[in-house]
Amino acid sequence: MRWMNRQVRRSDRLLLGAAPILLLVLVYLVLAASRHAANPADKILPLPAGMVQAMSALIAQPDPLTGQLVFWSDTLASLERLGIGLGISTLMALVVGLALGVLPPVRATFGPLVTGIAVIPPIALLPILFIALGLGETAKVALIVIGIAPVMIRDIAAHVTALPREQIVKAQTLGASSWQVMIRVALPQAMPRLLQAMRLALGPAWVFLISAEAIASDVGLGYRIFLVRRYLSMDVILPYVAWIALLAIVMDVALAFLSRRMFPWAHGESH
Repeated sequence: MRWMNRQVRRSDRLLLGAAPILLLVLVYLVLAASRHAANPADKILPLPAGMVQAMSALIAQPDPLTGQLVFWSDTLASLERLGIGLGISTLMALVVGLALGVLPPVRATFGPLVTGIAVIPPIALLPILFIALGLGETAKVALIVIGIAPVMIRDIAAHVTALPREQIVKAQTLGASSWQVMIRVALPQAMPRLLQAMRLALGPAWVFLISAEAIASDVGLGYRIFLVRRYLSMDVILPYVAWIALLAIVMDVALAFLSRRMFPWAHGESH
């Protein structure tokens, strides 16, 4: 049997997916142990015990200046910024993407603008955002929106534009207006694609968030990583990076689950 025709059971998928991760962890432990055997004061590859010790202070002990638990305040601040930016981008993608996909005059007028913004490296706009909007939360959220919204808009617009023409013609034959076609025909079929666009935007959104927090912030996961790097505190940096990866994976799995539950027809599943 060809490999492309082999079906993997759910239990086997979990084992196969965990194998590379466990292998990477094992390789890290071996390398860390060898470096510490040669130099017990090595900071580049900290041992698990060192990471637990460093993180315990951030997780369970209040900061002397603010009285907050540093790890959890960093997490809450970053998730709040990410959630606002992703929410605004998703709303823009839905509204503007539907308009571009259904209405040719709107597509001809605003399509080039959206494309132009989408190809600009968002990080290049970061100094402009900080100058124009200040160093507060607005600039950080704006960077996320500018970074992912145009791409999401283009994706939704292209998906709507590619809908079978027969559906549009039938709706118009039944007397549907442009607004009704947008709401009754295009919107239901765009929703699964919107959740997929959100999943694809999660990675870039985290990149823009960490970049903004690293440059101008006093709390956040990105801020903490770039704050401790000057001390070579890999025992803090590595757990923070792993925590960001875990949060991103949980978000991705949640969106995938939501898509399957709300739109099973889009995944080839029966109701």
